[in-house]
Amino acid sequence: MALHLLARSLTGLIESSSVIQPRTFSVSAVAAAIQKMTRVRVVDNSSLGNTPYHRPPKVIHVYTKNGVGKVGDRVLLAIKGQKKKALIVGHKMPGERMSPRFDSNNVVLIEDNGNPTGTRIKVPLPTHLRKVDGDYSKVLAIASSFV
Repeated sequence: MALHLLARSLTGLIESSSVIQPRTFSVSAVAAAIQKMTRVRVVDNSSLGNTPYHRPPKVIHVYTKNGVGKVGDRVLLAIKGQKKKALIVGHKMPGERMSPRFDSNNVVLIEDNGNPTGTRIKVPLPTHLRKVDGDYSKVLAIASSFV
């Protein structure tokens, strides 16, 4: 009797495990590229961005409506106990088609009027930055190469 109940429960288990259940996936509408508290890498040769410090620079504010920064957006950084504005020139998240994806979240330090603080940018900039709204001609002028 007990053997019969055991066999019946095993067949029920086998039948229930062989049923394929449809999986549901959720896709978010906005993929977060750079937001608050994101660690970034300063890629220009400014003195503030190159000297070693025990904390990496972090984003404390993104100047967009939804709070998510893409290439060409301005952010406010906390770097070495100071607040500095920066321009996003590359991020890890895949963006639009035919736009490059970088290994790190790259920013260039800028002043309040939009002029870059450094004199040279060490990494290639995306060509997409040329078409972005805003006057970034001085940042593009100090870039070494484009991708």
